[in-house]
Amino acid sequence: MDVNKNLRDIEIAKLAFIGASIATLGDGIAALAAGLALDALQQDNQVQNNSRNAPDESSIQIQIDYFIDELIKIRNNVG
Repeated sequence: MDVNKNLRDIEIAKLAFIGASIATLGDGIAALAAGLALDALQQDNQVQNNSRNAPDESSIQIQIDYFIDELIKIRNNVG
């Protein structure tokens, strides 16, 4: 009976880890989106004589690729 309980606890811990990892990555993506929205608003209003430029698309792609790679690593570690 203890073996079944331990296996169940391990599965529950794995699910908790997956959920927390996905939530953390989601927070990162949300922060990236908020930054992009802020940049767009600042560009539209031309605040302080266009002191901020539009975000660099290559750095955005690098950040998105990083989040995707992290999700793949988590999937491989748990699976």
